[in-house]
Amino acid sequence: MRAKKKPAIIEYEVFQDTITCFHALQDKLGLDPLRVSYHDPDHPILKIETLQGTMTANVGDFIIKGVCGELYSCKPDIFKKNYDLLD
Repeated sequence: MRAKKKPAIIEYEVFQDTITCFHALQDKLGLDPLRVSYHDPDHPILKIETLQGTMTANVGDFIIKGVCGELYSCKPDIFKKNYDLLD
């Protein structure tokens, strides 16, 4: 059996260790609580709670808000294979 993924417009932010990014993750994507680990200060990690458990994102990863409002992280190379930028 085969199926084709339905086209959907998603919202996303690229995780950066900046206040501007933190505000966008909270205000635009609704990430609450915002949890960033500085266990390794040179490589902060964003932690995202999902139905499958805690996902982590590194600086430069895409944070995607899915069609049902779920949030998850995606590596840049996978994002570019699956999505075309609209703006």
